[in-house]
Amino acid sequence: MTTRRLRRRGVFGPIGGALVAAVLLGAGLTAASGAAATTDAGVGESAGKRTVTATYDLGDTAFTDPETGTVSEVRAVVHHPSSVRGRLPLVVMSHGSWYACTDPAAEAWPCETGEAYPSYRGYDYLGEKLAERGFIVVSLSADGINMTSFDYGDRARLINEHLRLWQQLSTGGGSLADKLPELRGRVDMQHVGTLGHSRGGKGVMWQASDKHRDEIPDGVRMGAVLALAPVKFDQPEGDNSDTLITRTPVAVVTSGCDGAVGEAGQGYLNDAEGRTTESAYSVSLRDGNHNFFNTQWTPPAELGEDDSTCPDRELSPATQQDALTAYAVAFFEKNLKNNASGEDLLTGKRALPGAVSTARVVEPVAGP
Repeated sequence: MTTRRLRRRGVFGPIGGALVAAVLLGAGLTAASGAAATTDAGVGESAGKRTVTATYDLGDTAFTDPETGTVSEVRAVVHHPSSVRGRLPLVVMSHGSWYACTDPAAEAWPCETGEAYPSYRGYDYLGEKLAERGFIVVSLSADGINMTSFDYGDRARLINEHLRLWQQLSTGGGSLADKLPELRGRVDMQHVGTLGHSRGGKGVMWQASDKHRDEIPDGVRMGAVLALAPVKFDQPEGDNSDTLITRTPVAVVTSGCDGAVGEAGQGYLNDAEGRTTESAYSVSLRDGNHNFFNTQWTPPAELGEDDSTCPDRELSPATQQDALTAYAVAFFEKNLKNNASGEDLLTGKRALPGAVSTARVVEPVAGP
């Protein structure tokens, strides 16, 4: 595996079959029922609301990490209901490691050839569905980190920088006020969720971990963390403190045919067993892969790639994305809006649309 392949896949190397089997055994996954016939997540109110898509871009070098010096862009796409009343919960999404530039030969940030790769637009389908349910959804770009850094603290601190800007917007000011005037004073920063894919998955676990929660901007309360096909390795080995979350609800989504990181992310639930004071959930899509969750990494997108280890029976991109959407909507509805009507999807009592899946729930322990 070349350095460039590492950069786009976001792993140190292939996950062997024995390791995957061990992770699944340790996770104690339980089988859910067969594929459902509908794509309705069954939570919230009508999904027929119109949504608005907006963007903000403060430049390729707008943020310099105070700890590592990594230079990052501050760029994002925003999905929200067209009619915003009161304050709405916020979900921030962070993509993983992929090409930083549309020209694969680019070696510097900002891109000296080509343009910034739009990985952050790969979750528009999910952002729109969450916006229909009454969430404000922000998907941020992390190409600068992908070009120059594999540091998970960098990813976490970039999320916190965006949250700092949104906290300012929630009070009516800051750098986003002129770019998103319709959302001034309309964001509920006490109900914030994150979703991170691949290396971004470990990034959101790091950002909300017990160890690093004091780095979260003042006025922001983390209410839900979803790690999507996340990498899972501790540095140093055996020390999970950088990503251990015991005071915020967590969900992990993995796939049985993920050719990039396997199902190693199930280990995050093992970390939480007997320690978390909030429920933790996981689900594995039997024939899903790693890349199809992001439309910008999925053929026929530029530089897209099918990483499946079971191409003869893999889920279609649309099926895989529908399953994620149903699960994510149920998780964020429960934990950011106190709507538990999708609980059966989280526990595996009801199947995800179009996919055979396995589910696990880690029950909370009594608080201190």
